[in-house]
Formats: sequence, structure tokens, C-alpha cells
Amino acid sequence: MFVAGRRLQSSLLLSSRLGIRCAQAAAAAESSRKPERMKKFSIYRWSPDDNTRPKMQEYNVDLSTCGPMVLDGLIKIKNEIDPTLTFRRSCREGICGSCSMNIGGINTLACLSKIDPDLSKPVKIYPLPHMYVVKDLVVDMNNFYDQYRGIEPYLKRKKDTTIGQEQLHQSVEDRKKLDGLYECILCACCSTSCPSYWWHPDKYLGPAVLMQAYRWMIDSRDEFTQERLEKLDNAFSVYKCHTIMNCTKTCPKGLNPGLAIGEIKKKLATYRS
Repeated sequence: MFVAGRRLQSSLLLSSRLGIRCAQAAAAAESSRKPERMKKFSIYRWSPDDNTRPKMQEYNVDLSTCGPMVLDGLIKIKNEIDPTLTFRRSCREGICGSCSMNIGGINTLACLSKIDPDLSKPVKIYPLPHMYVVKDLVVDMNNFYDQYRGIEPYLKRKKDTTIGQEQLHQSVEDRKKLDGLYECILCACCSTSCPSYWWHPDKYLGPAVLMQAYRWMIDSRDEFTQERLEKLDNAFSVYKCHTIMNCTKTCPKGLNPGLAIGEIKKKLATYRS
């Protein structure tokens, strides 16, 4: 009886100590918890399934439990508040171009756009401008991709180099000419910021596609520069660019599509002469 009593007493003492430690840990966790920092997100909403007009819907996001980028906020909203919110995203590293949208009046990538820490200013998010909206922040990119496909964005040779596995050597100087061009991720931020593209999206190729066309024109390994220029030699494909330069200003990768378009115009002038 005495031994059993001692064991019971020890067990109760151990339970008491564990209870005190748990309470202390809970108190410490509560004291270390960051205070709420609520940020308002105002997001464009429209669905073809609803017979309603587009609207701006507001969400309150606690920045103390959210990542620093706008995409983090959107993911938090979709996961924890409203699973019907629709947007594109993939890499979260500014490489894929999927999460392009208009944030605070600027076409950019949500994964590279930091949330403004000023809690009094809402984050205003819209789909890319002057594009057909599929749902919420998702726009129809078919025309953009068709134009990109039309410039044949790949190396073209007049001689088949696959026989004998012949290599196409390129000098360091020729390779440097491609810098500032190949980095384009086709997010369409530049093209959808261009008023000329808004006016003639069916005829004018737009900054992104033209920059890629120029990238293949100046590649020393490509042998179809003349043919590429001939396809662009009309009143709309290139010359609808009026050097407004919105494209260069908004590019999230810091590229200069306007410069590439200017170089194409120079090549067309030379080609014609």
C-alpha cells in the first residue's frame, strides 16, 4: 500500500509538472505571436457562369501570416477565404510568366510584386487590360500565342544540320547579341500595356512577339533573316508601333522591347533598299 501510494503521488506530481510546462509553453507562444496586420485586397471578379456584371470584391488578409508578395496574398485568399477566386500561377520565381496581371495600375508579375506594407492602402488587382477575360484574373492568351507561333520562334537552317550531328558554333560576340532578348518569358505584360496593340491586336504583333522575332533575326546560326523580314514587311506587323514605350516601362524582367522594334525597323529599311 505504501509503495502504491508513493507511485500514485509521483505520477500526480509528474502530471502537474507537465501541465505547468504546457501552460508555460502556450503562454510563451501566445506572447510571441505577431499582432494582426490586416491588409485589404480589392480584386476584379467575373465568371461566365454567373449572370452578373464584373465587380471588385474585397478581402482582408493578415500580413503577419502571409508571404511578402502579392501572389502569396492571392494564394492565401484562395486557400483560406474564397476557393472560387481564379488566377494563373506556377513557378513563383518570375520565370514562367503565368501570374501576369495588373496590380495597382501596372502590368507585372504577382510573384515579383511586393505587398505595400501601408495598411491604409488596398491592393487593387485586375486582369491584364484589353484582353478577353476567361474568369476573374485569367485572360484569353490564344491570340498572343498564335502571333508568337507565326514568327516561327526557332532556329531555321537552309541545310539540314542533323546529318552527322554537325554542331553550329557561335562566337562569344554573337552570343552577347542575344542578351536582353532571350530572357523574355512571354508574360504579355508589355503587349497588353501598348495602346497600339489595344487598337489592332489582330494585325499588330505587339512588343513581346516582335522582340522574339528580332531575337531570331540576329542569331548568327539562323539563315532565314531575309524571309523573316519579308513576313513583317507590311503596314501593320511592325509599323503600328508609335514608340509610346509603355512596353519597356512595364516589363517585369527589365527588358527593352522598344529598342528591339526600332532595330527591326532599321533592318526593314535596309532590306527594302
